Amino acid sequence: MQSAETQTAAIPIWRDERYLNLLGQAIFAVVILAAGYYLYRNMEAGLRRQGTTLGFGFIQGTSGFDIAETLFEYSRSSTFWQAFQVGLLNTLLVSVVGILFSTILGVILGVARLAANPLVRWLATGYLELMRNLSLLVFLVFWYLGVFLKLPKIKEAVIWPGPTFLTNRGIAIPWGVPTETFPAYRLILALGVLAAILIAAALHARGRRTGKPPLTILWAGASFVVVVVLGWFALPAAPLAWDLPYPEGLRIAGGKIFTPEFMALVSGLVLYTAAFIGEVVRAGIQAVSRGQVEAARAIGLTGFQTLRLVIFPQALRVIIPPLTSQYLNLAKNSSLAIAIGYPDVFYVSNTILNQSGRAVEMITLVMLTYLLFSLITSAFMNWYNRRIQLVER
Repeated sequence: MQSAETQTAAIPIWRDERYLNLLGQAIFAVVILAAGYYLYRNMEAGLRRQGTTLGFGFIQGTSGFDIAETLFEYSRSSTFWQAFQVGLLNTLLVSVVGILFSTILGVILGVARLAANPLVRWLATGYLELMRNLSLLVFLVFWYLGVFLKLPKIKEAVIWPGPTFLTNRGIAIPWGVPTETFPAYRLILALGVLAAILIAAALHARGRRTGKPPLTILWAGASFVVVVVLGWFALPAAPLAWDLPYPEGLRIAGGKIFTPEFMALVSGLVLYTAAFIGEVVRAGIQAVSRGQVEAARAIGLTGFQTLRLVIFPQALRVIIPPLTSQYLNLAKNSSLAIAIGYPDVFYVSNTILNQSGRAVEMITLVMLTYLLFSLITSAFMNWYNRRIQLVER
């Protein structure tokens, strides 16, 4: 009898599946590259007929337009690149704040969805079903026009303790203005972060050694607060001076003002995405075996301890993958800001496109921006997912 190697060697190359698979992949790759090259050449020829060529040199030109909300100094004499950076930071701000608060609200809704109290369970279920069946664009427009723009005028502002002013021009809150001691206080903040990291690492190591998970986040956060508070009083002068908002004619002066566009976008994304996260959390909790819960109760753990020490550590392995998709959706859905006038990266890029006529370059930048956001978020969530996976011994 011939050996397997002899039989393989006897197969002609045009019938060998290994070579045929490689040939098929090579042909597919060539077709894709040829199609891409054809489209690129066609686009280049079209631009040449219009008297333009591809390039990003225009990005250093003067923008010539204002942006309502910026996180750094910007004016109409700034460059297109600086305008793009403004939109980029605005999108990043909305995405980070939205992810943080939608996660908190989503976890609460997911737990409430399984609560023993019928009223809590029905309210959570009704909210989840309502939000998950709405169009996000329609909801954002309604939320902006029907809620935030319907707040009282400046002269009739609703004033909450703080003071906090609620008006149709935005929500104004007290804000800290840096003083001469703030540079030193930044070092204290860095020391607080370092102390929190060291304490968290020590508690984590102790928990692995003893088998008793400590309240790592609580103690690490407490250590940061202690360092920050002690540093505040240790400095000769307060590092921040409170700037309180107050009405001044037809506007609010002082403090920090969050525009209706920003508040509508962030809160709308949070309320909408939290509904999907709530369902993800509910599914993850229900994936944990009922016997685990009964065992936790048998050894005397309270409901909160059972949730923190038994249910959530196991449910996270089911929750994290779909949760990543919700984070990516939130970041990409922030592009709907153009419908309510918030200057995110898509809104600003559209303005740059209209000013410069560089459609291909700007759309490419926008696509690469959202791609980069998605890749970074996915990489972090995949890293965290690997850390919490069960390791078989």
